[in-house]
Amino acid sequence: MLGKRDQQTDLFTADTQYLKFVGEASFYGFLARQGRELFRDEDFAALYCLDNGRTSVPPSLLCVALLLQTHDKVSDEEAKRRADYDLCWKVALGIELDTRPFAKSTLQLFRAQLVIHDEARAIFRSSLEYAKRVGYLKRRKLRAALDTSHIFGRGAVEDTYNLIAEGIRLLSRAVANQQGWQWEAWLGERHLSRYAEASIKGASEVDWESAQSREGFLAGLIADGQRLLEIAREVRAGLESAVGGKGDGLIAEAAQLLTQLLWQDVEPSERGYSIKQGTAKDRIPSVHDPEQRHGHKSHGQSFTGHKVGVAVEVESQLITGVEVVAGNASDGECAAELVEQSEENTGLQVEQVIGDTAFGSMAVREELGEREVIAPTVKGGGGGEGKLTKAEFGIDTEREVVRCPMGHETHIWRWVWVKGSGGKKERVKRFAFAKELCRACPRYGECVTGKRRPGRQITLHAQEAQLQAARAFERSEYFRAQYRQRVVVEHRLARLMGLGLRQARYLGRAKVRFQALLAATVANLSLVLGKVRPAGAAVANGAGEGVAACAGGGLGGLGGLSGLQRATLGARRHAVALLRRARRLRIFATLHAAALAPARRWSNTLPKTWAFRPGL
Repeated sequence: MLGKRDQQTDLFTADTQYLKFVGEASFYGFLARQGRELFRDEDFAALYCLDNGRTSVPPSLLCVALLLQTHDKVSDEEAKRRADYDLCWKVALGIELDTRPFAKSTLQLFRAQLVIHDEARAIFRSSLEYAKRVGYLKRRKLRAALDTSHIFGRGAVEDTYNLIAEGIRLLSRAVANQQGWQWEAWLGERHLSRYAEASIKGASEVDWESAQSREGFLAGLIADGQRLLEIAREVRAGLESAVGGKGDGLIAEAAQLLTQLLWQDVEPSERGYSIKQGTAKDRIPSVHDPEQRHGHKSHGQSFTGHKVGVAVEVESQLITGVEVVAGNASDGECAAELVEQSEENTGLQVEQVIGDTAFGSMAVREELGEREVIAPTVKGGGGGEGKLTKAEFGIDTEREVVRCPMGHETHIWRWVWVKGSGGKKERVKRFAFAKELCRACPRYGECVTGKRRPGRQITLHAQEAQLQAARAFERSEYFRAQYRQRVVVEHRLARLMGLGLRQARYLGRAKVRFQALLAATVANLSLVLGKVRPAGAAVANGAGEGVAACAGGGLGGLGGLSGLQRATLGARRHAVALLRRARRLRIFATLHAAALAPARRWSNTLPKTWAFRPGL
């Protein structure tokens, strides 16, 4: 059942007593002051039963704990320990010093619910709503800068032999569990016992110096995998009443994974099978996280994992959109999604998009519609250094004329099929200069390449007119001034990597997306905190309404003092009980004498945030 936090601050919670000691301007102090406003328990009611079961830990408190965990980059075990003993965490959580707010499993289950229901976006959106409330994010049309960066995957990357063996282990476990067998006994019954060993290579006799021995070992793995797939099909056929159930779904998923693992790196050879050269498209490098992919952030930088794309509002530098895609996806693939997220999260319209060359392709521009795109277009090569490129030729699409740098023109063209964006074939025009004309040209060696060395040919883009307009726009001073502001997205990506996003903490793209959203939330709140400082200590965080009213002048004379005295006497009784529990922590030794002192001296020993002086 949904548990709720008391909206009225308690006299002896850590945020009441130690907020100034920890620092109101710190991230912990910010969460102590704004945590209840940022996250309301009612917003997460859909995750709980409202009228049955044991009362849960308030979800608003767990949201604050997840942000603290992201900010401090700690594990679940360490997060639980800090919530129990760390003063900064207790201040941020707004709990008493001797309170242990949650178990590690409670935090893990709450995170799982957020991932399943995609509620992490609501947490991220709260950072933007807060920025709007305090006036940091202005209500205007947005200018969004886009970029991506790589995330190293959590799953272990393995070679072909170990991948196939792990796939066999995964499917055999699913089948054995469905049939009610113990896994090792099930493997032994079907002569697959070697897969129960820690290492399939260690359990097999292989001469790794011999190609024949390696191919024989690979053929044995493939034979075992195919036999296991046949067994899985028979088991699924016998589950007619449970087709689509949990057990059937696990077997089907594991069988599909094993099928891809068997053939993604293998090709037929004279002696059976061998590992083919190169890397297959969409290759699965890890059984533990099948959504990881091999990717290249640049020509010389490869990785295995995922890519995170972010949209940053240029003026405020707030992250307005976050998306995680496959590691082998193109950078511009998530451009439209990031822009749509930015508009949905902020309620404002994006009028300009700034990005690097990956976001300057014509396909991305078409997806972004009428928005202004500040991104360089992709420049085609000319066969090497010192060669004439297509950009040096004048192209008139209306007159269907191409002019070379030496002033020669051609009207001769024909239709050809080329591979366009997304791997789709497109029909485009290809212009050709006469061979005799090119051979008589003094720049023939710079312009024409190839063994046959015909006349120069220029292949137009399917959207050549728009491409030429975009390249002309690149040469303007306005474009250069706007493009320099792209640096803000690089700074925010660096902040996310500083919060631990370079390495995935979890398996699966959905959980990595959750990690990225929490990191972006912390980055946004930290940015707003640094720009909008607290206005001063709130007296209401002190000894309650009576003290706040007295200090603010709301109560005066004898009535104000008597109400304060009653609050003080009640506080004394509570303090005595608290001291008895806290002596083991040895942090209340200085308050022991004050708790037993006469009432008239009590105010002199109170923290300054809620002490008073008679006569105010």
